[in-house]
Amino acid sequence: MPEDEDALSGPTLVVGVVPEQPDDVVLQAIRFAQMLGASLVLATADATRYTTERNADGSVTAFPIDPDSAETITEEFEPEFAEHLRHLLKPTGLVWTMRAVAGDPAHELARIAHERDALAIIVGTRQRGLRTTAHEFFNGSVAVHLAHRQHHPVIVIPLDPAVHGERLPWE
Repeated sequence: MPEDEDALSGPTLVVGVVPEQPDDVVLQAIRFAQMLGASLVLATADATRYTTERNADGSVTAFPIDPDSAETITEEFEPEFAEHLRHLLKPTGLVWTMRAVAGDPAHELARIAHERDALAIIVGTRQRGLRTTAHEFFNGSVAVHLAHRQHHPVIVIPLDPAVHGERLPWE
C-alpha cells in the first residue's frame, strides 16, 4: 500500500532507520508487522538539528544546532533512501509512512511511539568499528536510551553480532 499517514490505524510499529544501515532492520520490522497485523512508521532523525515547528503533514521545520547557521530546513528523507524503502515495502501490502524529524533520535522515536500509541519501537544495533564505538561512548546507544527513558517495548535487531567468545569493542 502507498505511504499514507492518514491510512494508519490500529496497531503501529515505529521503526528507526538511517541511510547507512543494512536492510535487516526494515525487513525484520516488516516481518513483525505482518505477524502482528500492524502498520509501520519509518522514522529518521537528524541529531544535528532541532525542531522548531511540527507541520500538519507530519514533517518538521528545523534549525541546525550550529549557532553560525541560521538556515531553516524542512526535514525530509533523502530521495534515494526513501525510494529504497518504498522498494522494500511495496510488495508487502502493509500500510506504512515515513517521517523525517530533527533532534535526539531516542527522544524523537519515543515521541512518535507515544503519539501513535505504538506496540513497540524497532531499532538496529550499530555496526562495529572505532567510529561507532566512539559515537556510542559520547552519545550513548539509541536502543539503551529508549529502553530506559520511555514506556514502549523496544525490539533491537542485531546487525553485526559478535561470535561467541569474541570480545566486544567496549570490553
